[in-house]
Amino acid sequence: QVQLVESGGGLVQAGGSLRLSCAASGRTFSSYAMGWFRHAPGKEREFVASINWNGRNTNYADSVKGRFAISRDNVKNTVNLQVNDLKPEDTAVYYCAAKYGTMWNAPNAPSEYDYWGQGTQATVSS
Repeated sequence: QVQLVESGGGLVQAGGSLRLSCAASGRTFSSYAMGWFRHAPGKEREFVASINWNGRNTNYADSVKGRFAISRDNVKNTVNLQVNDLKPEDTAVYYCAAKYGTMWNAPNAPSEYDYWGQGTQATVSS
C-alpha cells in the first residue's frame, strides 16, 4: 500500500509559479510510476504529467509542455511538479497518483493508477 499526500497549492496570479509536492509512504516507492492529474469544475479529471519508476522517462499533456516539469526523489519518497507561467485555465485540484510497476512509459490514463492522494487546490487569477 502507498499513501500519498499533496501540498504546495495556493492562489497565484497569471504568469506565476507553484511547486506542488507529493509525499509517499511505504518502502517501495521506487517500484511505482507516478502521475499528476488535475480536476477543474465542470471538467473531467485530466492527465498532466507522469514519470517512470527511475525518473528517466517523463510525459506531459500538450497543454502544459514547456511550462510544467515533473521530478522525483526515490530517497525522499517524493514526486514534485514545478508549474510555471500559470494561466487561469490551470486552475484545478491537482492530484498525484501511483501505479505499481517498473514500466518505461508511465501511463496517462487515470484508470491505470492504483493509489491517489487527496489533492491540492491551485487557483490562478487573471
